[in-house]
Amino acid sequence: MPEVCTPSDAPCCAQQDAKSRGAVFTKPDVVNFMLDLVGYTADKDLWTLRLLEPACGSGSFLTAAARRTLDAWSRSGLADTALDSAILAVEVDQETADAAREALMVVLMSARLTNQSAARVAAAWVRCGDFLTTDIDQRFDFVVGNPPYVRPELVPPRRLATYRRLFPTMVGRADLYVAFFDKSLEVLAPGGKTCLICVDAWTRNDYGRELRRLVTEQYALRVYVDMYGLDAFENDVGAYPSITVIERGTADDVRIAKPTSTDAEELSAVSSTLAGDAGTAVSVPAPAPGDGPWLLRGDDRQQVVRDLEARLPTLEQADCRVGIGVATGADTVFMGPYGELPVEESRKLPLAVSRDLSGGMLSWHGLGVVNPWSDDGGLVDLSRFPQLAAYLGPHRDRLATRHTAKADPASRWYKTIDKITAALTWQPKLLVPDIRGDGDAISYDYGHLYPHHNLYHITSDVWDLRALQTLLRSGLARLFVDAYAVKIGGGYLRFQAQYLRRIRIPAWASIDRQAKEQLVTAGLAGVKVPPSLLEAACGLDAGRLAFMKEWQ
Repeated sequence: MPEVCTPSDAPCCAQQDAKSRGAVFTKPDVVNFMLDLVGYTADKDLWTLRLLEPACGSGSFLTAAARRTLDAWSRSGLADTALDSAILAVEVDQETADAAREALMVVLMSARLTNQSAARVAAAWVRCGDFLTTDIDQRFDFVVGNPPYVRPELVPPRRLATYRRLFPTMVGRADLYVAFFDKSLEVLAPGGKTCLICVDAWTRNDYGRELRRLVTEQYALRVYVDMYGLDAFENDVGAYPSITVIERGTADDVRIAKPTSTDAEELSAVSSTLAGDAGTAVSVPAPAPGDGPWLLRGDDRQQVVRDLEARLPTLEQADCRVGIGVATGADTVFMGPYGELPVEESRKLPLAVSRDLSGGMLSWHGLGVVNPWSDDGGLVDLSRFPQLAAYLGPHRDRLATRHTAKADPASRWYKTIDKITAALTWQPKLLVPDIRGDGDAISYDYGHLYPHHNLYHITSDVWDLRALQTLLRSGLARLFVDAYAVKIGGGYLRFQAQYLRRIRIPAWASIDRQAKEQLVTAGLAGVKVPPSLLEAACGLDAGRLAFMKEWQ
């Protein structure tokens, strides 16, 4: 039986607004494209198969699938009772489910079903309920649809706890669509396929890791269609969608495509190519079992990434360290113009922020950060620093209510979220801004500034950091971040630590002296280097680096 929903914790069949349900409607041409991709075509005996739509909305997928099913059935000569088990569409909102039934009734009656038969089939095909908590005892040959986009903070706490209990793939800040993927896979019959259109974040980011593990260890990713930049939905949602076909089975490779538009003719050509002989479709190796991010583009960039990953160590394996700057939890208190912070000189540090970095050059704008941490790693005794105490005292009530201070507001109310290790200030390092469209801003700090939390830092006791700066700014950093990072608004990339740690570089000792000198010289001059030097340092074929010319 479906789990009972109450007004306080879940809106199972109650009316909800579209935003709270994560309702985003797919364009009809994209719907038909997806049905073609999964093989739900009228040349098959569709009335003998079973299709599930897990979040049917007002019926875009439902009515399109119904037309195909009715077309196939009309040639069978069978009674309309043969249709009763062909499709199941689930919708959480009662009013929307009613609209889907009405739309379905029109399609059924146009196929010459009587009013009574159409009502019977529509009642059997459309169910109002929460797909994630509704018991579904059938198994399906096809699951097709557009799962809802709902962030965890928008889900009532009790309901979210239920979802997390039922679906172990919902880790971290997993969007509700992760659970829809999970259950859609669970209800597949042997050889069954899901085809879902969804934001592509789960294929690479942290909260998608357990869903990736589930797919790679128990199922097979068959098709991946990159819909980035295309208007796949009826309204503009600012998402970066992809379409996946996942089968209960095994596969050695994944067929991939990137349509140039959502026109029916273009999508039909793409689906024909993907369904054709192995030689006509572009394929990439199937993702390895486990929770690692997926490389699913077949372009030269990802081929180079795979080559480097097969031969070279990661940044940290090559004796470099990656860290992030300080998050204070109250920047307006802890940060300010360095010369104007009224605390002891030993209690403030010059601070680097993102706007200090431009074109690989560091230009300090004079900000500082108050440092309440001693060199031994504990908080300083305020009684020994009267200026610091006098400065922080008026802010005590505000600082003590921060989450980071709530565990011990009496004695740790003035801590920053992250511990400040003052020695990092004086250490040479590379500074990498978080949000950038490329890696051009990676800058060298001789050892003058402490990084803010919107900056990452790279240090090394082995590598010459000027040479490393040159190598990373050559396009190498962007190459890896572009391969693994989830794009944000405007197409920008996030150069976060998790992506920086994936960068592959040679061991410093493996680079010949001339190449080392060229890398250092270019770093000192603040210029980028041609792919030929990247070839010499990393053993890459310069002919495969033509795409980097646009980054130079």
